[in-house]
Amino acid sequence: MAEYVFGNPEVIEEEVDMLIIGGGMAASGTAFEVPRWIEGTGLKVKLVDKAALSRSGAVAQGLSAINTYMGDNDPADYVRYVRNDLMGIVREDLIYDVGRHVDDSVHNFEDWGLPIWKAQGDEEKSLRAGGKPVRSGRWQIMINGESYKWIVAEAAKKALGMDKIQERVFIVRLINDKNDPTRIAGAAGFSVREHKLYIYKFKACMLAAGGAVNVFRPRSVGEGGGRAWFPVWNAGSTYSMAAEAGAEMTMMENRFVPARFKDGYGPVGAWFLLFKAKVQNGMGEDYGTLRGDVIKDEKRFGKYGQGVPGTCLRNHIMLEEMINGRGPIFMDTPTALAKLGEKMTPKELKHLEAEAWEDFLDMTISQCGIWAGENVEPEKTMSEIMPTEPYLLGSHSGCAGLWVSGPTDLPGVPKEWSWGYRSMTTVKGLFSAGDGVGASGHKFSSGSHAEGRIAGKAMVKYCLDNKDWKPELDRSTQDLVDEIYKPVRTFLEHKDYTTAIDINPHYITPKMLQFRLQKIMDEYVAGVGTYYRTNKKLLEIAEFKLGMLKEDSLKMRAKDLHELLRAWENYHRIMSAEAHMKHIQFREETRYPGFYYHMDYNYIDDANWKCFSNSRYDKTTKKWTLKKVPYVQVIK
Repeated sequence: MAEYVFGNPEVIEEEVDMLIIGGGMAASGTAFEVPRWIEGTGLKVKLVDKAALSRSGAVAQGLSAINTYMGDNDPADYVRYVRNDLMGIVREDLIYDVGRHVDDSVHNFEDWGLPIWKAQGDEEKSLRAGGKPVRSGRWQIMINGESYKWIVAEAAKKALGMDKIQERVFIVRLINDKNDPTRIAGAAGFSVREHKLYIYKFKACMLAAGGAVNVFRPRSVGEGGGRAWFPVWNAGSTYSMAAEAGAEMTMMENRFVPARFKDGYGPVGAWFLLFKAKVQNGMGEDYGTLRGDVIKDEKRFGKYGQGVPGTCLRNHIMLEEMINGRGPIFMDTPTALAKLGEKMTPKELKHLEAEAWEDFLDMTISQCGIWAGENVEPEKTMSEIMPTEPYLLGSHSGCAGLWVSGPTDLPGVPKEWSWGYRSMTTVKGLFSAGDGVGASGHKFSSGSHAEGRIAGKAMVKYCLDNKDWKPELDRSTQDLVDEIYKPVRTFLEHKDYTTAIDINPHYITPKMLQFRLQKIMDEYVAGVGTYYRTNKKLLEIAEFKLGMLKEDSLKMRAKDLHELLRAWENYHRIMSAEAHMKHIQFREETRYPGFYYHMDYNYIDDANWKCFSNSRYDKTTKKWTLKKVPYVQVIK
């Protein structure tokens, strides 16, 4: 009887006007914003999250800083900063729009109880009342943020109501409208706790399911395989589901490769900006001073190495040291703390050391575990830093994602960048924010929340304008059940063929399939194993191998609901990986040296490639179509 229930889930169908898919900062922003605009309209909204809202998304483990807060800064300067860091190609309209709205979200966070560090004399004054925050950089403010996400989620729950929030349900498929394939009409997924499959119909949805992690082989393997810089539950679901629904994607060749404390992925930002620590190579040299001018080669790096170098170029300098045998790279924490200690009392210095540890305890506890396990005291011992494996995202120092409609009130913005509703993709009714939005990085946590609010307001307007429209799914309930539960049925049909449950000629475990994906991406699509290098031939092989992997993904098994979750996450990762590979293949230059190198075109080519690269996936033919879209500078 148990097997029968497992293979044939209870099907629950529901119709709402708006569905919010995801539970991170962007989705929480939408959940907070929508209720104020639907009061009295009769519109129904629901949020569905594969995790639990309080600890869902990239901020789940906490943060020690809010990286986007304007304060006295001009949003136009924020655009210039993001444009410089992302090598000159960004949607300036989207970035400016976030910049002019983000502070209200941050003020709300503080009102809701988030402790924000204040400058001396302003300790009792809120940001909203003019209090000055402690900044670790021009755009960053320090917080005690272990419970950051919990606080933000609580506000979303109160605004939306728990009766409108469905936790532990993993949405895996978007469904187009039967009468209009350019419109979204529904979504389907399954409970990760019970044998239930859910199908939702709606007029519009907000898709904010994060970026993509574990697409590439991580540096930490074996017992450390769960360690990553970005959270491992980000499976590329946003990109995969949107692409298969027909949404146009942009800048999917972009990836982020952060430099972090080795093995524990601990953040380095506070050490650089707040504690003023410096890095050195294995020979004890300040390599940035000695050889930092490597990025000033205009033939290779254009103008981008002349001023303040972007994150990828700083990575390039570090990689040059390692490739040329001058590694490893160390963060000189003892000298930084000693210099600060010259101006401090022993009590103040002890407090500073506690802050150094708290920087990790707020957001990367594994780094504290490694330091403790290896007897590392940062005031006495330097620690290695290392570029991580690549991540695909649109909210942090990356700009992969979906092509969305922008604001209409900014001068100089091309008309074709806005098609009616802010944050809507090229599929009618499908909205996104946070990691889902491409060409507009450096939103971070606060900007993602603000963008979620912007998208929520626009989504309400769309639903009011289409109040009489009735969605009709282009797929049957049985078809969706058969597809989503296929890994379960594959297991039940073949599990008795062998005596070892994990070894079977009829299926592959999700874990083994993920290893295959990571190996392909690492070796052929510029992962850590090749020092982030690829070329035409390697990409050609990757294209073939990913095609085979997509075929084999249909043979994944699921012996329980956890494996069914892993199977579908893998499918989403493969689609995201394929998009990434196709975009690198298309862009005949190396736009982000230090993040990846296309060795056949190992230079920045502004003459031919200072443009957006956009793509569409045809789920019928299973083919990608790519095109150039002109870049337009809006902010001078």
